[in-house]
Amino acid sequence: MLKRRRRALTVAAATLLTAGFIAPAQGASAAPAWHKGNPPLSTPWTAEVGPNNALPEYPRPQMTRDAWRNLNGVWQFAKADVDQAPPVGQDLGERVLVPYPIESALSGIQRHEDRMWYRRTFTVPAAWRLAAGNRLLLHFGAVDYDAKVWVNGTQVATHRGGYDGFDVDVTDALRGNGPQELIVWAEDLTDATGQPIGKQRRTSDHGIFYQGSSGIWRTVWMEPVPAAHIASLSMTPDVEAGTLKVTVHTVDSGDLKAKLVARAANGANVGHVTGAANTELTLPIRNPKLWSPDHPYLYDLEVSLKDKGTTVDTVGSYFGLREIGIKKGADGKNRIALNGQILFNMATLDQGFWPDGLNTAPTDAGLRFDLEQHKAMGFNAVRKHIKVEPDRWYYWADKLGLMVWQDMPASNTGPIPPAWRDQFESELHEMVREHQNWTSIVAWVPFNEGWGEWDRDATGRIADEVKAQDPTRLVNAHSGVNCCNSHGDSGAGDVIDFHQYTGPASPAPDDTRVAIDGEHGGFGLKVPNHMWFGDGQAYEMEPDSATLTKKYVQNQQAVITSANSCGISAAIYTQITDVEGELNGFFTYDRQVAKMDMTKVRNVNRRIIREATGDGSSVPQPPAGTPGLTGVAYYPLDGSTTDEAGDHDATLVGDPAYVDAHTGQGVALNGSNQYVDTGAPLVNTASDYTAAAWVKLDKADGAFQTVVSQDGASNSDFFLQYSGADQRFAMSFAGVRALAPVKPEAGRWYHLVGVRDSVKGELRLYVDGQLAGKVSACMPQAAPTGHTVIGRGKFGGNAVDYLDGTVDQVHLYDRALSPSEITELYQSGN
Repeated sequence: MLKRRRRALTVAAATLLTAGFIAPAQGASAAPAWHKGNPPLSTPWTAEVGPNNALPEYPRPQMTRDAWRNLNGVWQFAKADVDQAPPVGQDLGERVLVPYPIESALSGIQRHEDRMWYRRTFTVPAAWRLAAGNRLLLHFGAVDYDAKVWVNGTQVATHRGGYDGFDVDVTDALRGNGPQELIVWAEDLTDATGQPIGKQRRTSDHGIFYQGSSGIWRTVWMEPVPAAHIASLSMTPDVEAGTLKVTVHTVDSGDLKAKLVARAANGANVGHVTGAANTELTLPIRNPKLWSPDHPYLYDLEVSLKDKGTTVDTVGSYFGLREIGIKKGADGKNRIALNGQILFNMATLDQGFWPDGLNTAPTDAGLRFDLEQHKAMGFNAVRKHIKVEPDRWYYWADKLGLMVWQDMPASNTGPIPPAWRDQFESELHEMVREHQNWTSIVAWVPFNEGWGEWDRDATGRIADEVKAQDPTRLVNAHSGVNCCNSHGDSGAGDVIDFHQYTGPASPAPDDTRVAIDGEHGGFGLKVPNHMWFGDGQAYEMEPDSATLTKKYVQNQQAVITSANSCGISAAIYTQITDVEGELNGFFTYDRQVAKMDMTKVRNVNRRIIREATGDGSSVPQPPAGTPGLTGVAYYPLDGSTTDEAGDHDATLVGDPAYVDAHTGQGVALNGSNQYVDTGAPLVNTASDYTAAAWVKLDKADGAFQTVVSQDGASNSDFFLQYSGADQRFAMSFAGVRALAPVKPEAGRWYHLVGVRDSVKGELRLYVDGQLAGKVSACMPQAAPTGHTVIGRGKFGGNAVDYLDGTVDQVHLYDRALSPSEITELYQSGN
């Protein structure tokens, strides 16, 4: 058994010897026959699919040979029992169209089986001259999930992994020149195990998980190769040097030489090199042209293998010259750079599911369609979300010019069981190895929202190992590190990635990593007669296309603010199409209806790419503010609510009492309806500000308690608070908290200071004069609209989070106090 994967392109080879080859199974009669099922929704390509044109295109566009044959088409099919012997020489009772997964309508089966048999025959063309020393390879693009293969009753392969391909040399199992029997067994238990499954489930939940795809779901094909032949290519561009590093990996060793010739788009020879196979060669490119989304320039590559001067094997390939990395912007923040220039990655979330073929696009035109629409809508990138596509998908991304963020398919949402963790890591590294040559792929994403994650340190280790395997691309250790089942930021990789619906998310880069919005948006629209379940949902539903478009444009304009204020380098909108019960696509699930005004979509997307550059001009510098430690408002609360710094005397609401407090008297509040209203907005939330107070909690449990806040339109503009969810003090915006490290004690006095620093884009919390927590909060705030209040907050339009305790010595400042000033204020007791 030979297990490997492949790379490399010649367009001419993609049309050879594909149609009309599918031979009937041995002993098959006219019945039963294959019949296409009826999908709940049909795509524009559903009707085109039939026995003679099931994905006939050359399946391996980065390593092509002229001699090949496609084995897609009608095969025999049957449910398999546990431990059942292979049905050698036996007709099976059903017919399936390969390579469509058995749950799909296009397969003709349209149901799930845990275990299954496939059977057909094939013949080897005499022109392939296997008797002269050539070998016959069978290639399986993907079989979900465990597979075994027999040729003429001899088992020739086993394979585990639903998203990677495998090859097998079947030469020694062949019998004569006539029909050869091919049997494939597959087992797919989907979410009943710890296997990587992405969004697949045995039963769709009508929500964010979808119908599974079992069995053969990518092209099956065969080709003859010489005994000494090219097994794969490893290609790494060096933009600065204008060269391509290439290793020609071979089967069979010895004194093998490789000759490489690069050709420009016009066919001109622009570089060549000859050297030993299985060693890295440097291919110089004359007057190199770089690949980018706006100019996706690709070179053809001819690779010849020579044994003692005689050419024994030749393959075609292609490559692009591009470099992905990190560069500091004018604002000093780390940003993503393509070919040394900062370039914002504007992407969609692309799940890669189809109502007629499920995991498998109905046709190559359909596969290409989704990527073409990305370009038409002004996107320059795409996140392939917890799925791995057939090679032709990446080929089209290369050709069209889209940067790809490639996810590893997740296991279930809980921690991967210990017995499956090595398998997950093995499949992750195989995914990277198989896809190392695609120009379009710029980042690897091992984990999504903590799904499958079992340990934060393990996540960091895995990210480091992927980076060591491929140091030429970004590694996003954990997309949505702020979300869901996440174990928290490991600090590893090149990317800090937050998810926020409807968002956009606004993480800030650190000293070594860029920051991105890994998922946002999710605005939805129902389109009658184009919904998988006849209904569905989104993160926010809109009544019509015009409203949906307006919401999208407004949301994307906020991406520019997040980019220029916070420093995000990418934003990923959910999503390119509806998927089953999710109705938040630009297109319906059947790709029949565009839901938005695509001109407006394109205009705002292109504007983001132009303007989200981090040139530093969009972050206003705050005024110096009022000097001194008294502030713009000061409430000693010594028997009155007089403002000792300004003219905004406050009002007691709910009849709270004055009591002995930290310094003189303070106000005791009951935690239900009492607070202090200053009657005005005392701080300009569009600039820097600070709030300070002494507080003693009567209880410290799971309830939120607000010490000082300022009412906004719906939520408080800020909360200096006790966070019941965390049981710690915090300086907060809605959903963002700078937290103290430990739980406070009830009945003890604490000095709290909350600082909003708009230049650094931070919230900082100080407890008893010392920095206790900080968090990125870089999005600019609106101007104030409501009163500053002591002892309660506002959330969702309602008064909430009343203080159960005593408050004293409240200060408000129109600037960000320095650490030394905060220490001095604490030590003063005021």
